[in-house]
Amino acid sequence: MPIDRRDLRRQLVARASGQGGYFTASQAKEVGYSYQAQAYHRQSGNWVQVDRAIYRLLEWPPSEHDDLIRWTLWTGGRGVVSYETALATHEVGEFEAPNIHLTVPPGFRKDDDALVLHKAVLADEDVEDRGGYRITTVSRSLIDVASITPEEDQLARAIEDALSQGKVTLRRLRARAEAVNPRGALFIERALRHVESS
Repeated sequence: MPIDRRDLRRQLVARASGQGGYFTASQAKEVGYSYQAQAYHRQSGNWVQVDRAIYRLLEWPPSEHDDLIRWTLWTGGRGVVSYETALATHEVGEFEAPNIHLTVPPGFRKDDDALVLHKAVLADEDVEDRGGYRITTVSRSLIDVASITPEEDQLARAIEDALSQGKVTLRRLRARAEAVNPRGALFIERALRHVESS
C-alpha cells in the first residue's frame, strides 16, 4: 500500500506543533519518514536543520523560547530548564547566565559548551510543562540558585520579586527548600532576612 504523504505530513506537524515546530530525526522516523526521505526534505529546504538530527519546519514562526525547545530535544526530552535560566524565563529577579542551565538525570552523558548541566532527579511537583520544554517551578529555581551560593542581595531581590508577583508563598518556599536542599534552605533564610528588613 503506497504511503500517503499528506498523512505523514499531518502526523509530523501534529508532533512538531507541541514542540514549537521542532522535531528530531527519530520522531520523524516514528511518524514514517525514512532516513532517505528525511535527507530529501532537509536538502530541499522543507526542514531546517538546527543541530545534528534536530529539525524545524520551515514555515513554523520562531518563538521567544526556541533555544529552550532545541536544547530540550538535544537531551532527548530529559533536560529541564533550571537555575538562572529558569528564573529569567519566569521573569523573576535579575540573574544573567551566558549559558543555558538544564537539569538532566544522573546518568546523562552528553555535553555541550553552550550549556551548564546539573545532574539531579526532579520531583514532578518541581517541574512545569511549557509545551516543547519543561522548566523548574519558581520555588525550585530559587532553591537551586540559592544552593550554589549566589550574591545574597540578588537572591533577596529575586525572592521579593517572586513574592510580589504571587509566584511563590513564604510557607511553600521554606517547606520546599527544607525538603529539597538544606544548603539552599539556609541561603533562602538569609535572603529572607534581607527581604523582611527592607
